[in-house]
Amino acid sequence: MPTKVDLNADMGESYGRWTLGDDEALMPHLTSANIACGFHGGDPHVMRRTVALALDHGVGIGAHVAFPDLIGFGRRRLAATADEIEDYILYQAGAVKAFAEAAGGRLQHVKPNGGLSTSIVASPEYARAAARALASLGPDVILLMPPAVAATAADAGVPFVPEGYVDLDYDGAGKLVLERTKQVRDPHEMGEKAVRLVREGRVRTVDGGDLELEVESICVHGDAPNAPEIARAIRDALERADIELAPLADLHTIAR
Repeated sequence: MPTKVDLNADMGESYGRWTLGDDEALMPHLTSANIACGFHGGDPHVMRRTVALALDHGVGIGAHVAFPDLIGFGRRRLAATADEIEDYILYQAGAVKAFAEAAGGRLQHVKPNGGLSTSIVASPEYARAAARALASLGPDVILLMPPAVAATAADAGVPFVPEGYVDLDYDGAGKLVLERTKQVRDPHEMGEKAVRLVREGRVRTVDGGDLELEVESICVHGDAPNAPEIARAIRDALERADIELAPLADLHTIAR
């Protein structure tokens, strides 16, 4: 099991006069940030500010790409061709890449959001399209997704880090139970789940069973009401368990 793990969060999801999450309180606890690109949340001004915040805290910058579904927060699965999937990812990641480079940083990774992520996991064709988009962004840009996509990333020569969740539930089939609105979860319990996931490669499912899951990154959802408290509790629990926190750029391998 890994002795180092990344702690990432979905961020920059406010836009216009609408505010979601407390990015300033959450960012100091992270090692990587997935920044919304405007399709499910975020706007150019929020992207610029979130990139700057990540750089201030030494946090790796990622693009949180989604279906064009602002009203559904990107959590609905939309009909699309593989070419459209590739274009959606490249378009959005390119925006975050530009902001990162303008601020003196770089794009570390890409993470699909909600409905786009579940669609890619379910479709080998979509997974290949995602890998093509990542390859277009450069040889060092990491794909952050569930372990099911590792083989496709390997075939395309794309750096890959497998991700798991403790503030979302898994069903008995190993699929995430997506929530339209995040519930308040106990931070101490989330910390214990994170340590077990890293140390044992297991997470409890909603039906009471255990799902085997080997991951190198744990996600905290920035739109949860108490996301900063959850992130702090997870980080503290991992450090007490002698598990080092490190950004994706320090962890990535070409999946084989």
